[in-house]
Order: sequence, then structure tokens, then C-alpha cells
Amino acid sequence: MNNKDTDEEDQPLKNNEGKALENNNDTGADKDVCIKKASRLSRLSKLRTAMFFGALFLCLTAVFAFSFIIPCPVRPLSQRTWSVHYNNSVGYPFLATEDVNTDNVQDVLFIFKSDNSSTLNVSCVDDGFQSPCFFLSALSGTNGSTLWVRPVSDGDVQLVECSFHNLGGMDSVGCLVIRKPGFVVAVDSKTGHTVWEKPLGFAADSIVIKPVLKISDVDKDGVEDLMVFLYVENKLQSAIFSGKNGDRIGQTHTIGTEQPSGYYTHVTKSMAQYVLFYKGSSIAAYSVSDLCSQTAGLEAKSLPSVQDSDWEAQRNISAGFIPVTASSSSGKILCILNVPGRYNNILVVRSEVSELLDGQKFQTLWSVNTTSILSKPVLGFFKRDVLSIMMELKTGVNKKKVIIVDSNSGAFQWEYELDLGNARQNPTMLNTGDHRSTFLFWGANYSDFNSSEFEENLFMFHPSHPNALLQLNNHTENIITFTAALFERSRHACYVLMTGPNTTEDPGTLTVSKRKLKEDISTAKIIWFGTEEVNTEEIRDDFFRMRYSSH
Repeated sequence: MNNKDTDEEDQPLKNNEGKALENNNDTGADKDVCIKKASRLSRLSKLRTAMFFGALFLCLTAVFAFSFIIPCPVRPLSQRTWSVHYNNSVGYPFLATEDVNTDNVQDVLFIFKSDNSSTLNVSCVDDGFQSPCFFLSALSGTNGSTLWVRPVSDGDVQLVECSFHNLGGMDSVGCLVIRKPGFVVAVDSKTGHTVWEKPLGFAADSIVIKPVLKISDVDKDGVEDLMVFLYVENKLQSAIFSGKNGDRIGQTHTIGTEQPSGYYTHVTKSMAQYVLFYKGSSIAAYSVSDLCSQTAGLEAKSLPSVQDSDWEAQRNISAGFIPVTASSSSGKILCILNVPGRYNNILVVRSEVSELLDGQKFQTLWSVNTTSILSKPVLGFFKRDVLSIMMELKTGVNKKKVIIVDSNSGAFQWEYELDLGNARQNPTMLNTGDHRSTFLFWGANYSDFNSSEFEENLFMFHPSHPNALLQLNNHTENIITFTAALFERSRHACYVLMTGPNTTEDPGTLTVSKRKLKEDISTAKIIWFGTEEVNTEEIRDDFFRMRYSSH
């Protein structure tokens, strides 16, 4: 027997130990490699963890900085209602809303006549006027505080308009005041300071035809210019003023000899502008492009001539204008309104029959009986995204009917008869979030049918409740002018009132007030004229929760 084999058999453990020692020598090196790899992985893991927590710390720091260190914009706290009183004053029928102090809340611009300078901190003599005089003022929409007030005229005021952008070359907006004896004043809406003041250059008895027409930049100074129409010495004339400095551009142009009741500016399908002067039952249209070139002369040569072929095809060459004729000439023309559609159509409002004309061909699309119409119609949405027209018609002694007609067909959509008071304010509307409109209009409430004493009531209507009206508020004072607006974007629906004596009456207490609609809705009287029984509180809640739209 081999001794070696015998030894292996006799001492098996010894041999295994030897092999194990050999294996241990081999695996020891592998373990060192694994330990080194694990160490590197551990360091990488710690580094990734540190980077993660570092990034998290930076993010949290940024969040806390924006949340606490950098303050959020302060939203002004608006009072729901406010009133401002002026003693020994009279009101002028003008109200406008505009964000004067850039706090994202609409402010109120208005004009009044007073000699009570002690409460205004400014007097007529500050600007060289005799007392009493007209003051143009801006009140804060949040609380009614005076932002600025300044005297503008001691003579009659013929025109006040605001929302002129870049007037005087500024980034802000401005107002225009035309006063007798023949001055035009541009005022910065933000500060109340005079931007420029120029003489009209016309006779003192000239009559301004409202409104001022904004035209292209004729003198190429980067600011839109202004065209003013005046009736002077039995002639209708046009004049152009620089929007930047008020200088006259060109010469006076004579348009005709008739004094119009007013005018309307129409934009055609091809974006050409035409001015439609109306008087009695006739309408005469003139191209704005032609009027600019004829008034400005050589300075207007660089302006492109923009005319519409459909309109020019109907021009009366010998008369020098485009006659806009309608199928019905029944009644005096009271006003003309634009009704948008595929293109702009023309609503001619007459004292007997009103009709919608095709804005290109002048064909009558529909007509409606408007005998004894009381006010200027207002456009809103009875159906979702479909324009309708609200009108007010006198129907009898101390009675009027409010109607809403479809702008596409003239079909009646809604009507309601109520008492007629002295207020002759135009109805107004606010767009709501459901793509419809809420309508606001005035009526009277006679406490005794045998008495002439009554209260003027503001009514609110929305198509979601066609058989309901809200009687919001009542006033016994004379209402000079009235408007409604969203004082913040898509919210804070309010109406503004000017009450007191007007310019034809003796001075007294003049009041300018703002009221939030929700305040009046919470206490409003629900007028239900449907046949079925309803929960009027649910109707009130629907009106209270109503959302509004700035579009």
C-alpha cells in the first residue's frame, strides 16, 4: 500500500485543514476587494444623501422666502357702500369708472359745479376762474376718498370724456373737457394735472357735436389724434387736434349746413370707418379717411385711404355723402347703435319704429314697434353668447314696458310692465359667468295711486329666472346719472349714483354714492310673476351667488 495514501486516510482532517488554508489565502484577497468596493459605495450613498437634503433645504428656503420674507401684494379692502356729499352744488350728467390710482380697483370720475371750496381744499380762483365753477374729480372706488379735484371751467361745459389712451404722449389715460368760450383741456386721469390746454379757434356760440372721434396719427408724433365736429354759423365743420400737444392740424373743413342731432361711427367688414350723422329721419354717412384728408390737408397725404366698396357703391356723388336709407322712415331718429354679428350691423332707434340694418347693404333685417321709447337701448345676453337688446317703452299714464328682443330676429324674448317715475336713466347690464347678462333698470313705486309721491326703484333681472325681478333699492332724490361696473376684475359688481340738483336747478346737496349689488340683493324684495309657487329665498340666494365676467 502506498504510504501517501495511507497517511491521507489516517489523517483526513489534517488534509482538509491544509486545503482550507489554501482556500483562505485565495479568498482573503477577494474580501479586500469587496470591502474597498463597499466603502466606495457607502461614500457615494452618503454623498447622494447629502446632495438630496441640500437640495431639499434650498427648496424649502425658497418656499419660506416667497411665503414670509417676500410679501404678497396687498389687496385693497373695499367698502361695500360709500357716499360723498357736496353742499351748494349741482351735478353734470357724466360718470366714468377707471383705475386712477393703479390699485386694481375701479375709481369714479365725475364733474360738478360748486362754490363750496372750503370743503374741497381747492378753489375756482386757483385756476383763474370765477366762483361758482365746474370741478372735475376722481374718487377712490375702495372708500370714496378724494384722489384729486381740480377746477376746469366757470362757463358752460359742452363735453366731458375720459379713457383717452396716451393722451399727451403719456402711458396713462386722460380726460377731455371742452368748455365755453371755446377751450379744450386735456387732463391726466392719474393726477388731475393739465396735460395741455388749447383754444378751439371757433366762435363762442359754436356747438360741439358729441363725442370726440379718435383718429389715426395724422402728424406722425406717435399719438392718436382727435377730430371734433362743431356746428358754427349754420355750418357743420370738422377740426383735428394733436393728441400729444393739442395743436390744430390742418384747416377747418365744412361738411354740410344741417345741424345733426348726433352721429355714430361705423366700422365695416373691411375695417373702413364711416361717420353717420343723423337728423330727423335721415342719415348721411362720410368716410373718416376722406374727412381726415380734407381737414388735415397736406399732413394727411401719408395716411392710407381706407374705404369700403359696398359703401362707396351707394355714394351720392352730387350730394357728397352716402345716404343710409331704411325701409321705414317712421319717426325721428333718437340714436344709432352698433350690433355685432358676422360683421357690424346698424340699429336705428326711432320714436315710432326701430330697425336693424345690414351693416354692408343697408337692407332691413327686422323692425320692432318702439312708439314712445323712453331711453337708449342696451345690449346684453339673454341666451348664452347670443346678443339681445333691452328697450323701455311708455305704454300709458305712469306706465312703461321693458322688453328684450333677439338681435338676430327681433323676436320678443321677455317683457314686463311697471310704473314709470321721473328717472330717465338708460338701462345697463353686467355680464355674468354663465355667458349671459344681468340687466338693471329703473321704475317707480307709487305708495298711493291718487298721490304723485313715489320712490324710484332699481330693478335687477337675469334670464335664469325669467319670472322674477329683484327690487334692489329705492330713492326719493332726483337721479342725475347712473352706471354699473365691476370694480375688480370679474368681481365686486357695483352701481354708482349721482343724485341731487342738476345744472338747470338751484344748488343744493349733491351726492355721489357707490353700492355693491350683493348688499342690495340681501335685502331685496322678490317680485314673482310666474304661476307656480316658488321659494323666493332660493331665488335671492341664486342672485347673491351669481358670478360676473369682465369679458
